[in-house]
Amino acid sequence: MDLGIAGRVGVVSAASKGLGFASARALAEEGAKVVICARGAEALADAERAIAEAAAKAGRGGEVHAVVADVTEPAAPARLVQEALDRFGSLQILVANAGGPPAARALELDDEAILAAVNANLLTTVRLVREAVPHMRSAGWGRVCAIASVAVKQPIATLAASNTARTGLWAWAKTAAADLAPDGITLNLACPGFHLTDRFKALGHDAGGAPAGDPADFGKVVAFLCSAPAAFISGVAIQVDGGATLGLL
Repeated sequence: MDLGIAGRVGVVSAASKGLGFASARALAEEGAKVVICARGAEALADAERAIAEAAAKAGRGGEVHAVVADVTEPAAPARLVQEALDRFGSLQILVANAGGPPAARALELDDEAILAAVNANLLTTVRLVREAVPHMRSAGWGRVCAIASVAVKQPIATLAASNTARTGLWAWAKTAAADLAPDGITLNLACPGFHLTDRFKALGHDAGGAPAGDPADFGKVVAFLCSAPAAFISGVAIQVDGGATLGLL
């Protein structure tokens, strides 16, 4: 299937590893020109090389440009959007991602932990969308995909900070999607369950033998949500979890 995004320009935040990296690689393999960011310069440079190699192998004209930045800092979203404009001349795709907060149960959270989670996993996406949308409106075409968590459908008891921030993001995204629809812009959440990432290992799930997905497959789901054929999919939170979420809604 041709996803219709060859030549489109995107920003993928927190993309030096894990699901952000997989998403950026999938977009570049489809021919998109992608700006990626992360805090660690060395890991980001490695990611840039790997994505560039994958894009070249795919042969669809995809490119990648890396920017060292902490996307959770309030000024970073505007800088990333400007980098895309300066480097590639436009912006039509945004994949908003940020690292998840530490594990904790609900009554273990203090104010500082809750505020940090809300900043990273709610406000960061809102800022990115605010910066990106004017350029998508100018283009008459846009795709926004926020990487969230299955916690928006089925809270995870030991990840209370993530549950809190990401469900807030889902509520915001659901309402924002309706506002963006008349402009040809879609906004969706891709909600991963367990995948074989560094965070999965850091949370100790690999030691318990929990089944986990391939990040590369998740990246392809994100790429589809950012595609031309996905024009009528908006305001949804899609679980990518191997059927682990049990709720009906």
